[in-house]
This record gives sequence, structure tokens and C-alpha cells, in this order.
Amino acid sequence: MILRDYRPEDFVRLCEIDRLCFPPGIAYTTEEMRLYLGDRRAFTIVAEGPQREIVGFLIARLEIGRLPSERTSVRVGHLVTIDVLPDWQGRGIGSLLLQEAERRLRQAGARAIVLETAVDNVRAIRFYTKHGYVVLGRVRGYYLGEKDAFRMMKALETTRARP
Repeated sequence: MILRDYRPEDFVRLCEIDRLCFPPGIAYTTEEMRLYLGDRRAFTIVAEGPQREIVGFLIARLEIGRLPSERTSVRVGHLVTIDVLPDWQGRGIGSLLLQEAERRLRQAGARAIVLETAVDNVRAIRFYTKHGYVVLGRVRGYYLGEKDAFRMMKALETTRARP
């Protein structure tokens, strides 16, 4: 498995993968994908299989926000999406993508990572819990104003240069 940064020629394939991974209303539109991929605060990691085919990707971005345990604003990573083709799920690709995103965000000074996932997406909730994420709360009508999401978070220890 090769992890690499997004390239513009990946755009159409990433949109296809997102539509294969999520139902309408949760999958991003082409316009939404274009916005996330073009966001200067965001990064996209692409996973390639043995034949150099794209089998998954992750989009995350660095934001300034408040954590439940903090009184002031801090750097926070936001996991926008993690997509692995259904035939490739269960092989550790999502874990590799997530670990790389956490590493990059930690290196950028993020104190935590937050994400949202549908309350009925049991597989995703199990995946994130396994990786140390906890449910912060429920966001009513997060998807299309109808479907609720859980907001989840994982605290990160920032990497500091040694004296």
C-alpha cells in the first residue's frame, strides 16, 4: 500500500469513490469535493493499491477551535472524510490513512481531532472507537437536516522539538 498526497488528476476518481462509500446526502457533491480539496488549510492523502489504483483517501484540515477541556482556542484537526472502496475495507487501509493524518495534524500543532459520523454508521463508530475517539455529543439533523451525527474527538499529544 502506498500513501501519497492528492494530485489534481485524482479528482474524478475521488468523487467516484466517495459516492461508492456513502449514500446520497452523505456523499459529497462534486462542488463540495472541489471546495475541500482546494482548501489551503486541508490536505488529502491518497491510498494506492498494488497496481497503483486509488483504493481510498482521506481529507482533513487544520482549524482553530475550542475543546471541551480548554478555555481558549487551540489548533484542532477536523477529519472531513475517510473513504476506502468496499472491496478494500477490512485490510487496514483506513487505519493507515488515519494514522498518517493524525501524525500530520500532531506535527502541525493540533491538540485534538474531531469528526462527525452518522449515528447509524455502526462500522465507522466502531472503527473510530478502536482508534481512541470518543463521542462528544449528538448533532441533530447534521445530514440533509434529517439524519443525526455523532461528533467524535481524539486528543493528540503535540510533538515538540527537544532542547
